[in-house]
Amino acid sequence: MRWTTRPSTPDDATWIAELRAVVMRPDLERLDRYDEHRVRQRFLDAFDPALTRVIVVDGVDAGCIAARPASDGTWIEHFYLTERVQGHGVGTQILQSILAEQHPRPWRLNVLQGSPARRLYERHGFMLDSEDEVDAFLVRRG
Repeated sequence: MRWTTRPSTPDDATWIAELRAVVMRPDLERLDRYDEHRVRQRFLDAFDPALTRVIVVDGVDAGCIAARPASDGTWIEHFYLTERVQGHGVGTQILQSILAEQHPRPWRLNVLQGSPARRLYERHGFMLDSEDEVDAFLVRRG
């Protein structure tokens, strides 16, 4: 699969919110946290097109990723891929690409407890920083 990214626009918000709802649903249901409206609204409330890139795979919009600078490092947020591209190494390549960019360190992110995505992050040097009953907060220093 060939991928690239493009800058996001405000027009991307609706389809990305829907993608988020689809890809996060299994984990949110397992944690008894799925809410049809809230899963979309949380994304819409936090979406910043200036920080978000749309992931294009084989010419089709297939996901997104954001890198948000903060006082405690750079947060990787809203990293979602459609099911059709999951498991083909695209996520690994995109994460490697983001981590190679010049951003304030350390890298930070949160992932739902029990999410298989955590293995991807740990393979790339992220370690547990803190956790609660819903989220694991990971950090990659250096």
